[in-house]
Amino acid sequence: MGVLTGYRVLDCSIAMAGPFAAQRLGDLGADVVKIEPVTGEWQRHTAAGGAGGNRVNVSFLSLNRNKRSLAVDLKAPDGKAVMLELVKTADVFLQNYRPGVAKRLGLDYETLSAINPKLVYVSISGYGEDGPYMNRPGQDLVLQGMSGAMLSAGRAGEPPNAAGQFLVDAVTAYTAFEGVLAALLHRERTGEGQLVQVNMLDAITTLQMQELSVFTVAGKPQTRSAEPHAHVYIRAPYGAFATSDGFIIVAFPKLANLGAVIGEPSFLDMIDEVDTWTRRDEIFAKTRERLVTKTSAEWLALLRAADIWCGPVYGYADLVEDEQIKHNGTFVEYDHPTEGRVKTPGFPIKFSKTPSTVERGAPITGQHSREVLAEAGYDAATIEALLASGAVAAGEL
Repeated sequence: MGVLTGYRVLDCSIAMAGPFAAQRLGDLGADVVKIEPVTGEWQRHTAAGGAGGNRVNVSFLSLNRNKRSLAVDLKAPDGKAVMLELVKTADVFLQNYRPGVAKRLGLDYETLSAINPKLVYVSISGYGEDGPYMNRPGQDLVLQGMSGAMLSAGRAGEPPNAAGQFLVDAVTAYTAFEGVLAALLHRERTGEGQLVQVNMLDAITTLQMQELSVFTVAGKPQTRSAEPHAHVYIRAPYGAFATSDGFIIVAFPKLANLGAVIGEPSFLDMIDEVDTWTRRDEIFAKTRERLVTKTSAEWLALLRAADIWCGPVYGYADLVEDEQIKHNGTFVEYDHPTEGRVKTPGFPIKFSKTPSTVERGAPITGQHSREVLAEAGYDAATIEALLASGAVAAGEL
């Protein structure tokens, strides 16, 4: 049993941030019912990287394990009635509709909390529930650009550097996940539910706690240099450097130590907390010139022996075979009824008494519609009538 066994989550979210947060809850044992249109959630039809599947594409598969699917038309009166019935016994309701949509559907916090005062209602938006940007689309790369983070690395005058993952979506998902847990703890203590609001702009902004405080408190400008330095607020050398057969990371070593290892005598007389800032480009360039002369393995052995922070630059093929990744059990594997053997990142927190598990893979559209409705008290005849009317859909394996 997981730590959240016994809690029911109604997941009305789409794309990444909301489904990822709900999957985290499912990993901890919550009964997550994915409420999706009768034609299936948007992410089912948009495969990241062009990675399709037999009946479930990889994008949807990766974000919706440990969920059951109820396919229902929320615009149909009978479909909405089903939703409101489920709310009566739910613990968490999660949505990332654009501001105003939940109200139009009659699924806003005020309406649902009147039905179930103990409900934890989580609303995820791009920029906030109100304000001048409330109607703008909350897309990951757009928010990365707005966050300021893309100008904290790279060369001056060159294009900004985007993260190599859907960073804003991911940090928003984790923020919502934390919000749910905190609100459930409050409910355990007081018996009352509440509204939890999370937006992508605040999530990515507050993630930069150190960087923005350096700017707002210390007044240090965000200045990119001529060399591809990995972070404007970290002293040189700091970044990815080419070797004779690949790339390695070197992270702000003591210059005397580095100079001795790579054979750069000019570093020996430099002052770490002075020259590493004022001569940043020079230090970066000289480090680059030296490191290209040996292989990655050779340099990593030498640098680690000198207690210099360093590491390899992996591709995904390297990452999945890494010995620490295997030791940690970072990836989980399970058999999916339509997609076969699935290997995917698992849940990153380990509990000694209530470990996370994979009880089921991502569902097909409406796979559990009959099951969920029966649990809500609908008899077989009523369920079949809902299916016949199109207010609810059921998928068969």
